[in-house]
Amino acid sequence: MDRRYGFIHEKLDIKILILYVIRRLPGPVDIESLADAVLCDDGISYFDFADCLAELVETGHITYEDDKYLITEKGITNSQITESSLPFTVRVLAEKNAAQLATVLSRDLSIKTSHISRGDGGYTVSLSLSDGKGPIISMSLLTSTEEECVKIEKKFRKKAEAFYGEIIEMMLFND
Repeated sequence: MDRRYGFIHEKLDIKILILYVIRRLPGPVDIESLADAVLCDDGISYFDFADCLAELVETGHITYEDDKYLITEKGITNSQITESSLPFTVRVLAEKNAAQLATVLSRDLSIKTSHISRGDGGYTVSLSLSDGKGPIISMSLLTSTEEECVKIEKKFRKKAEAFYGEIIEMMLFND
């Protein structure tokens, strides 16, 4: 006998919880991150979560594009109507998880990287960091190989704020 503890067991409740979490996120989210935030109640299995998420996509409550999920207007409306039916303790945990994930997603959304071939054997890698209102730093660099581009993009994504701080310090304080 499969005995699961927790408050959430029914598919409808799982769907409401998924909508509750995803509505509080600043942008698209991958399935692993969303699962980490939603699986806050011991009554939910990963497979039930995945089934409910797929059904929410089918019904138009959530969109799936580029391996990421995003709530639709229909999903927002239905979430606002139904979320009060979630047990209080589950809402508190889900809110905490969503807030932590939102912080990570907001940072990811503020960093943009891309690269293109210049056609002459070189590549241009473009990097930018935004504060939510506009870019605070934007630069393009010439590289020799696509591998260098990928390495630069990865390192910039990891330490964008530190690079910005170092550039400002060099420009203002180093003579």
